[in-house]
Amino acid sequence: MKEQNNDTEPIDNASSDEAASPAGKAASDEAASPAGKAASDEAASPAGKANSGEGPSPAGKTAPDEVSPPGTPPPTTPDPNLQPTEPGQAASGRGEPIIIIKGVCKSFGDHNVLRGVDMYVYKGENLVILGKSGSGKSVLIKCMVGLETPDSGAIEIFGQDISRLSYDELNAMRIRIGFLFQNSALYDSMTVRENLAFPLRQHKKTMTREKIDAISMEMLENVGLADAIDQMPSKLSGGQNKRIGLARTLILRPQIMLYDEPTTGLDTGTAREISELICKMKDKYKISSIIITHDMPCAKLTADRIVMLRDGAVYAEGSYEELERSDDEWIKTFFY
Repeated sequence: MKEQNNDTEPIDNASSDEAASPAGKAASDEAASPAGKAASDEAASPAGKANSGEGPSPAGKTAPDEVSPPGTPPPTTPDPNLQPTEPGQAASGRGEPIIIIKGVCKSFGDHNVLRGVDMYVYKGENLVILGKSGSGKSVLIKCMVGLETPDSGAIEIFGQDISRLSYDELNAMRIRIGFLFQNSALYDSMTVRENLAFPLRQHKKTMTREKIDAISMEMLENVGLADAIDQMPSKLSGGQNKRIGLARTLILRPQIMLYDEPTTGLDTGTAREISELICKMKDKYKISSIIITHDMPCAKLTADRIVMLRDGAVYAEGSYEELERSDDEWIKTFFY
């Protein structure tokens, strides 16, 4: 089936079952998608240029970071209030994080994209990742679902080190992770109803048609597009397709959502609607989310906590308000 050029589905290349899962995507489509180009684009550019969606933020139109000389430790902010934290320091009493990333490094050739990333996400938390082009944001989330393999370090999700999972175990985990790239990957030969039903038919083979229709309608109501259920994607706007892509990604009720530039290419009003939907779905389904964005209004609206990547590592961490007040000149480029 042909997918729309403007839409990219979640990930993996093993089977149609994986393509239907929230984190399942064909390799060829992934390579062609804006987010899937991150690895090759970052490797090809001296500055580590990421996909086209990772352009500078509206407030911070600056060039990609210059990479530190080999052997130089990645920098952290001199601001003592925004130092990266360990699990438990920032949110004691919240239990164990659902995602723990420890010392993850990834290189393409002689270009070091990730240089010891440490990060964590709690259950029900929205973590926003900010960083300029080439900082490794998209490569990091691709490592989280096994699209890329870290050179060193560990990624634990649901208490399991993903590098130790078998092929089948990794695919089972991917069903619990929703991955929404910059575009939505709706099949242009299917109606909206058929697009939403597809993952259910692949993974819930005993589910009746009536139940599939009911769940599909519930998800469309969540995103305010119940009237579009029998429309073709080509007849809908970019913002509508984005919302339907979100509905389909959520239809298997993932516990974790990964958003790669969810508001890219949308007008201000529609971008706000998508940001509000991210918050609404988090509250309704208790989803943990990682949101990559350059859209500062999106970051402000969705973030419980923000991590800033610079030179392939965590540079600063804090709330939107804490970062906005910082005197750090590099951090200021995102806000002014």
